[in-house]
Amino acid sequence: MDVADPVALFVALGIGALIGLEREQSESAGSFAGVRTFPLVALLGGVVQLFFPDLLGVVLALYLVLVAIGYASKVVLEGDIGMSTAVAAVLTFVYGAMATHSGDGLVLSVVFGTVTAALLAIKEPAHAFADRIGRDDLRDALTFLILALVVLPLLPDEELDVLLGLNPRFVWLMVVFVSGLSFLGYVLTKVLGPEKGIGLTGLFGGFVSSTATVMAMAEQARHNPELTPVASVAAAIASITMFPRALILVAVVNPSLALSLAVPLLAMTAVGVVLAAFVIRRLRADGTPTVDLENPFRLGPALAFGAFFAVILVLLETLNPIFGEAGVYGTAIVSGLADVNAITLSLGRLALEDEISRSVAETGVVLAVVINSIVKMGIARIGGSAEMGRLVMGVLGTSALVGVVIVVLR
Repeated sequence: MDVADPVALFVALGIGALIGLEREQSESAGSFAGVRTFPLVALLGGVVQLFFPDLLGVVLALYLVLVAIGYASKVVLEGDIGMSTAVAAVLTFVYGAMATHSGDGLVLSVVFGTVTAALLAIKEPAHAFADRIGRDDLRDALTFLILALVVLPLLPDEELDVLLGLNPRFVWLMVVFVSGLSFLGYVLTKVLGPEKGIGLTGLFGGFVSSTATVMAMAEQARHNPELTPVASVAAAIASITMFPRALILVAVVNPSLALSLAVPLLAMTAVGVVLAAFVIRRLRADGTPTVDLENPFRLGPALAFGAFFAVILVLLETLNPIFGEAGVYGTAIVSGLADVNAITLSLGRLALEDEISRSVAETGVVLAVVINSIVKMGIARIGGSAEMGRLVMGVLGTSALVGVVIVVLR
């Protein structure tokens, strides 16, 4: 027997003990199996795979019969038809066999065993999350997966003259990435529920849609003046989220440009967070504003963003040779009035291909972010109230000014 074999058997025991302990503490196993049975099951799988590999299929079949009998008895005696424990018992046998299998079996058994225990442990949060997800959300998520995993690989990965030199797969990849980032924020808002606190309301709302979050906060401040301070902070935090989000987008298409942009964007983020935290500490208002955000991934908006991104990319490639830096900055200003994602991805791509310099791309991204920040300040002032406008301008305006100063001095 190899020296590593006892280690693999002890790992199998550990996996079974982990899953068995979770089942015992959750009181979900009942009379079916518990903290002693699961380690023995994992050990059985490991020993059979190690010493009698030819009999593994037979032993597994016999074990499945025992599991079926145990599950049937549990249903009859306790009236519990839940199958989680029965399935976990079968997986525990498999993980035990994997632990003593050659190759990557040991590592994979640890990974999947840990994931299994984690999934079993999050029963209540998982059910709560499922209750918060509507059928429309599920449909949109499936649409996203189809467009990401089915449509994307089918698109040609080359620049086509008929599309003015655009690469269809790259454009759609950016659509999928931006939508996926927003969708992640939306899922987090569903997981956390409606009572998230000021900071998380702004943070996750900003990753879904910072503009939509600012608009929602402005509306609540207008109709509920007592919520103006907290709504203002949530709006400011949502807007600040735009800075690290832009950095993430740049890092995907141009990591070297992201390193250069990290200084102004992270400085803007840090200043905004400090100012927002200072305002939060001084708040005396009660209540936390909520944001009723729609699922950010819908086919129509995704296609609209793809078209907008393609237009910005074509404009930059057309205007840059004619007007130089002025054309890039003009496009950044116009794009920043509506959306930062498209211009950020476009400038990152052009800088990667050396069609514009890194300094021009960096200035263009910061310029677009600043213009978009000004737009959000206007939304807070016009859509909300004068007080909200002052609070958002104090936090967001100072952050934007810091970014401008850094770019100018560099």
